[in-house]
Amino acid sequence: MADDGTILIGKSEKPEVLLLKLANRHGLVTGATGTGKTVTLQVLAEGFARHGVPVFAADIKGDLSGIAAPGNSKPPFVKRAEELGVKYEPDQFTTVFWDVFGEQGHPVRATISEMGPLLLARLLDLNDTQEGVLNIAFRIADEQKLLLLDLKDLRAILSFIAENAQELTTKYGNVTSASVGTIQRALLVLENQKGDLFFGEPALDINDLMKTDRDGRGIVNIMAADKLMANPRLYATFLLWLLSELFEQLPEVGDLDKPKLVFFFDEAHLLFNGAPKALLTAVEQVVRLIRSKGVGVYFVTQNPLDIPDTVLAQLGNRVQHALRAFTPRDQKAVRAAAETFRQNPKIDTEQAITQLAVGEALVSTLEGKGSPTMVERCLIAPPMAQVGPITPQERTQCMRASGFTGKYDTMVDRDSAYEALMKRKGMNADGSLVEASTEGGGGILDTIGGWLGGPKERPKTGPGSRGGPLPQSMTEKIITSAARSAATSIGRQVGNAILRGVLGSLTGGRR
Repeated sequence: MADDGTILIGKSEKPEVLLLKLANRHGLVTGATGTGKTVTLQVLAEGFARHGVPVFAADIKGDLSGIAAPGNSKPPFVKRAEELGVKYEPDQFTTVFWDVFGEQGHPVRATISEMGPLLLARLLDLNDTQEGVLNIAFRIADEQKLLLLDLKDLRAILSFIAENAQELTTKYGNVTSASVGTIQRALLVLENQKGDLFFGEPALDINDLMKTDRDGRGIVNIMAADKLMANPRLYATFLLWLLSELFEQLPEVGDLDKPKLVFFFDEAHLLFNGAPKALLTAVEQVVRLIRSKGVGVYFVTQNPLDIPDTVLAQLGNRVQHALRAFTPRDQKAVRAAAETFRQNPKIDTEQAITQLAVGEALVSTLEGKGSPTMVERCLIAPPMAQVGPITPQERTQCMRASGFTGKYDTMVDRDSAYEALMKRKGMNADGSLVEASTEGGGGILDTIGGWLGGPKERPKTGPGSRGGPLPQSMTEKIITSAARSAATSIGRQVGNAILRGVLGSLTGGRR
């Protein structure tokens, strides 16, 4: 197939194509279940990869994995290719599989610091007050150079600010035990859903998603999301984090002849459902500005009403599969979808949306200086790779050939906030007591003093000095804190098991 700078989407009276130089203006693929959205996504992914553009896509049902295997010349695909005037040539594409749980692909991880308080608050479904406490935790960790890498680091810093809330309140604001407890419970729920596997090191290097193979084709990165969908908030937060990382780390490149990466966000409604205004604003900004980094974002969802208007207005390349107008909301969605297209006097767009057959779609892409083409009803091109999932054995072979074996497979647990705070409390990471020493700093007392305006001045001799005894009340406080930490650490596994039993009975970096 000639490289003319376009991707063939389908054919109406003429070929309907996507211009690569305008592909970073983002896109939208919508339609009811079973109308062909996944096939269209695969057609676009194949087209980008064929032109040397790396692709990242979430695989909700496992069907996209077939892109790694050659097509099998099924009669319907061969016939469709003939109808479009192209030759059906079975093809396959270099594919790397990823999986947050590390079961169907290489593990994907991020550190707590990289995720940040805004996305974590969204993930944990926190209110404004609880999000404020989370921000305090991040601020203290940043000022004290405490690495927040995994969930135990976050738990440790939260426990610390709760235990020392009185000393910290005057500088950072009110910290209540109720707010900290709510966050800790949310972290427990996330851990029970295996969300803790996502936080830690080695964290994903986004440059590993932007590679080409030896033939110059873009590598297709498939995120196994079938199990991830059991926690849709984690799924949406992960993809938004990835978008944010791309936005922050990639340099400005302006408009290129083709994108540096194309990102497909399937089940996009999960990103926006119940999202607070601050998060929606952040999504809008990322989508609007990330195109200048050479990244195209394509949202895939059932209903165009799933996407906020401020984001929808930025999606210039659109493929609309059939919608069914059975309810008033469905009828509203059909009208909304029809009105977003540049109208074609030859087509009753609203009526056509309800009449499209499987494998048909209304298509409008950007042309020339970025103006949309008139909407056309067209037959979608057939994928050249396999349609449907590959076998577990084929997936394993792809993983072995990816070049990432060993890089991400084993989690690394280096010293971070948890270990540092345990030492400051006089505890080892395993909960045992640190041997007493007369040398070094004042530990946790100097730490609090530093946060509140510099180290506390101590007399050289007498009570409170480096070598002298502490006042009785202060001694009792340190002993009590150390004992509480020891009990918490020693009983961590037993306590978690009890909590899980109670809940069950009630409900039945890198930087």
